Amino acid sequence: MRTRHGLLVLSTTLAGVMTIFVAGCNKPQEATGTPPPSTTVGTEIDDSVVTARVKSALLADPNVKSFGFKVETRKGEVQLSGFVDSQTQIDRAIAVTRGVAGVKNIENKVSLKGAAATVGNKVDDGIVTTKVKAALLADANVKSFDIAVVTRKGEVQLSGFVDNQSQIDRAIEVASGIEGVRSVGNEMSVKK
Repeated sequence: MRTRHGLLVLSTTLAGVMTIFVAGCNKPQEATGTPPPSTTVGTEIDDSVVTARVKSALLADPNVKSFGFKVETRKGEVQLSGFVDSQTQIDRAIAVTRGVAGVKNIENKVSLKGAAATVGNKVDDGIVTTKVKAALLADANVKSFDIAVVTRKGEVQLSGFVDNQSQIDRAIEVASGIEGVRSVGNEMSVKK
């Protein structure tokens, strides 16, 4: 009999693998003519497994509210981002992540929330996040599947791994042009 945790890990892993296969089927050509750094399908699957393991470990830890974290992995380098309530949560999340098999390095891109958000702020932030994601998807120069978007009181945080600095610049420009965006925090990294 499988446990609930085991099913969560399995379903998250399968979802990650399917995302890689679907995203890999229709990749647009790089606008600059420079090919992005190569990875193998095996590396991408390994990264999906690591991401799933980290998410599961954060979810299973009673001292960490994993819902405030976004997790991205590139060649074993895990990037944690998002907004959380305290530095203790960040420290604990890093410790939990460090203990996950396959994690080679951790990039901490997590921000503290500050004052509590109102219900209205949360609704507005959800709308802004949706608009930013849609705009990034619509832009041919941004590889938006690799960019996570989180909004807190109009402050948009973009994180993840992208192919080059021009994608970072364009993603920031696109996000900045969305109604309701007060500021854009760049927590994206260029793939190594």
